[in-house]
Amino acid sequence: MHDVTMNAPRSSTDVVESGWRDVRADGRVRPELLDEAYAEPRLRQLFPWTGMGELHFSRCTSPRWTWDIPYIAPAAGDGYMVLGPRRGDTVGAAATPAQAVAMVVERLPSDCGPAFVGTPDELAAHERSTADS
Repeated sequence: MHDVTMNAPRSSTDVVESGWRDVRADGRVRPELLDEAYAEPRLRQLFPWTGMGELHFSRCTSPRWTWDIPYIAPAAGDGYMVLGPRRGDTVGAAATPAQAVAMVVERLPSDCGPAFVGTPDELAAHERSTADS
């Protein structure tokens, strides 16, 4: 028998959970930061990605990802810098993962919900179509 679920689209939750597993496995982000970010429901529903030890959050699941959410970078010692959402923007320093996560959550876009399965362009088209409804 043919299993029709093999070709079924993956849910946002499945894709995002896979992203969190991949970020944890790649080892570029401090485990305590990943634990704290994942424990926050508003960040756990976003797609995580890493770059240069930074933890980024996207409202969509496919590259080039969205750049409208601050991200967390390691700082000297055990601290963190919350930056963004664009490169060159600085939110501030955080001594602990909990402080860094709180700084990101405070700056989430108002319409920030579960990550959209697709690219930023597909997300934008989806948002336009739902706004017109």
